[in-house]
Order: sequence, then structure tokens, then C-alpha cells
Amino acid sequence: MKKSVNTEKNNLFLISLLVLVVGCEVIIRILDIPRYILPAPTRVIKALYNQKEILLKHSLVTLFEALTGFILSIILALVIGGIIYPFEKVKKIIYPYLLISQTIPLIAIAPVILIWFGFGIIPKIIIVMLICTFPILLSFLGGLEEVDKEILDLFQVMGAAKKYIFFKVILPSSLPSFFSGLKIAATYSIMGAVIGEWLGAKNGLGIYMTRAISSFKTDYLFAAIIVVVVLSLLIFKGVEYIEKIAMPWRQMKK
Repeated sequence: MKKSVNTEKNNLFLISLLVLVVGCEVIIRILDIPRYILPAPTRVIKALYNQKEILLKHSLVTLFEALTGFILSIILALVIGGIIYPFEKVKKIIYPYLLISQTIPLIAIAPVILIWFGFGIIPKIIIVMLICTFPILLSFLGGLEEVDKEILDLFQVMGAAKKYIFFKVILPSSLPSFFSGLKIAATYSIMGAVIGEWLGAKNGLGIYMTRAISSFKTDYLFAAIIVVVVLSLLIFKGVEYIEKIAMPWRQMKK
């Protein structure tokens, strides 16, 4: 039953996407909109095909930066969360700084990071970490605090060790919230790498997009945007797959 519902949803999405693409194609051709302002979908598809090798080269660089930054942000969030969770006072001190860090526009701080670390891969990874760490940490801490207090009291009464309680009760209970944060951060990871590349890079989809804009090749720009969307969805789906493996009991309930 569930598979049929999912199939129906996917079919509806594909139909709506096809209608949207065909509609855009027809409107652009009827209004004769110049290519440099808004390219027709067929031109974008043609650009994707003609630039496939170059786009693949740049995509691999961006994907490496995004995945590396994403993985490091997970590690950093878990470390920070593990440190401040047991100590309420430490949390009250550190949490406001974490919150303030998210109010600083990334586009303002990114050039400083490039000045400090150069125009290589490292500053792009740092930018991805800055974007991804907070949603992961926030969801992880939220999950740790949502543990059923009655279950904790039961294990404590039974004399269970603190490490056993953490790994058998607290951590599994926090996973749903933790993976929600991971999925949010996954969609941001590619964007973070692209922003870093916009400001200065030798390779990557960000620098490819800036070159396309400067040469008024809007169809190339939209082709790169499609690649960015696809890469973001791939990372998102990868997190969903890991979530199913990490929480098999949720699949059993469904």
C-alpha cells in the first residue's frame, strides 16, 4: 500500500515537472526571450550534454569539498554536543555564541576565510562546516533532551552504568532528531562549497557559474544549477539511506 502511494506521488511530481518544462519552453519561444536573459529548457539540456565532461570535472571538486566539510561538521557537532550535554552551565555559556555565529552573514565572513587560508580546497571545506555544524548540533542536542525520563529513571534504579544508559537509551532516542538535522545540513553542503568557490577558486561548480555569468552564457549557468540540485539530492538520499540502516526499528513500525 505504501509503495503504491509513493509511486503515485513520484508520478505526480514527474508529470508536474514535465508540464512545467514544456510550459516554460512554449512561453519562452512565443515571447522570443533572448537566450542571455532566460534560456529555453532545450538549450539548458543541450548545454548539459555539450558541457558534460567539464561539468563532471567541476562537480567532483565541489562534491569532495561538500562531503568532506559535511563529514567534519558531523564529527564537530557530535564532539561539541557530547561535551556540553552533561554540563548545563557549559551549555548556557557556549550556546549563545553558537547562536550568534549563525547571525553573521556567510558572504561577509567567507572572504576573510579565503584571506586566512588561501584559495585552495581548505577554505571551502571550512565554509561548509560553518553552514552544516549548527543544524546538526542543534538537532542532536534537541534529541538528547527528548529522551523519556521514565526510562532513564528505570535504568538508573536498576543500577545501569552511565555509559550503558547513554549508548543504549539516550543515543538511540536522539537519532530521529539527529538525522533530521543531518538531512537539513546535507542540502546546505553543496551550497556552502559553491559559495566558497564563487569568491575564489580554480575548479568547482561555483567558479564555473561565475565564468558562465561573466560570458552571458545563461544556459551554462542553468545547467550548473541543475547539477547542484542533483548533487544536493544525492547527498540527501544518502543520509536517508544511512538513517534506515541506523534505525531499523522505525522501518519495522512502518
